[in-house]
Amino acid sequence: MISIKAHINNIALHHTIFDLPFAFMAAILASNGSPSPWTLFLIAVAVTSGRAAAMAINNLVDLKYDKKQPRMSYRAMVRGEITKPEAMVFIILCMIIMIVTVAQLPPICLKLLPIAAIPFIIYPYTKRFTGWCHLFLGLAIAMAPAGGWVAVSGEITLPMIVLCTAVALWIGAFDAMYGAQDEKFDKSQKLHSLATEFGARGAFTISAILHVICIICFIAVGVMMNLGDLYYSGVGIAAGTLFYQHLIVKPWDFSRVTQEYFMRNGIVSIAIVVCTWLSY
Repeated sequence: MISIKAHINNIALHHTIFDLPFAFMAAILASNGSPSPWTLFLIAVAVTSGRAAAMAINNLVDLKYDKKQPRMSYRAMVRGEITKPEAMVFIILCMIIMIVTVAQLPPICLKLLPIAAIPFIIYPYTKRFTGWCHLFLGLAIAMAPAGGWVAVSGEITLPMIVLCTAVALWIGAFDAMYGAQDEKFDKSQKLHSLATEFGARGAFTISAILHVICIICFIAVGVMMNLGDLYYSGVGIAAGTLFYQHLIVKPWDFSRVTQEYFMRNGIVSIAIVVCTWLSY
């Protein structure tokens, strides 16, 4: 019997907090504060199903490594709760849902879908050859706001590109910090990360720089879209959250790099999207 709970575990459904809010934010900005509820619903279904497929692909591709990594022992595929064939069926179903949903949006969305899908398909393999794999993950997540924007406006614009850049840098940087705790394991398996290339200290330094650029990009979005003070309050909350994360986690002490630390990053997306909506 297929366990829904196991599949929810496998795709880490709660991690949708990192991409869906920014997809909504993009729709809000592209519609000048008035996206239609139906469009938001379609965006939510497309983003959630696409992310689910991406996570299942990642866990399927990395299964041989996850079985050796004690930190991944909780994952459903590692525990044998989901077989490889079941995972593949799940991926196909999610992709079908995503394609059917995107087809309900402006035609340009379906035309651009293959391009948007490339990052999340190739991301699981990037750690085999580059320490900058975290930025590929960021790019994959950034396809959510890109899709939200195009779904409403039917256009690719400079503010959209800057917003997607901000999201990609935010995700990539905190993933590099979170992944630095696996430096020894990754080296033993000949996998790559910023930590294996530059050491944990170097990875943290690069992450801090990327987070600063990320905040600058969010500010730039506000300037280009002529947003009010409330928006910048959200960016301030996000900046404070990131500063706190860098303050409590050190490259020589990962004791506070927990799921709580990981999920706390969701404050960034929630704060910015709520303050964006309130700005209109």
